[in-house]
Amino acid sequence: QVQLVESGGGLVQAGGSLRLSCAASARTFSWYAMGWFRQAPGKERELVAAIRWSGGNTYNADSVKGRFTISRDNARNTVYLQMNSLKPEDTAVYYCAAAVGFAVLLESRSYDYWGQGTQVTVSS
Repeated sequence: QVQLVESGGGLVQAGGSLRLSCAASARTFSWYAMGWFRQAPGKERELVAAIRWSGGNTYNADSVKGRFTISRDNARNTVYLQMNSLKPEDTAVYYCAAAVGFAVLLESRSYDYWGQGTQVTVSS
């Protein structure tokens, strides 16, 4: 069983930045592909960014390209989401997810473990 704990959410003005962190309890964190998803009120959960086990390959949704960066530190069992130039439409609960395997995974059903989520609110 893998426990995921997100942190770093909060309230920020449009144009500001936040960095989300997700700490994993897995002893073999490097065996897991990781992803960040978000869900806004009344909308479906969507993939924001994903990263393979080694961090050498990443994916970013079109809506966040050039603004968000996913990274990981396998020595610290942590994955990050650096969010710059935030917009009000980025307001959502952000979830960290882990999947056994090495590739970048784009479907939520591919992920085995989920965190509780952290709220990000961007004011205009």
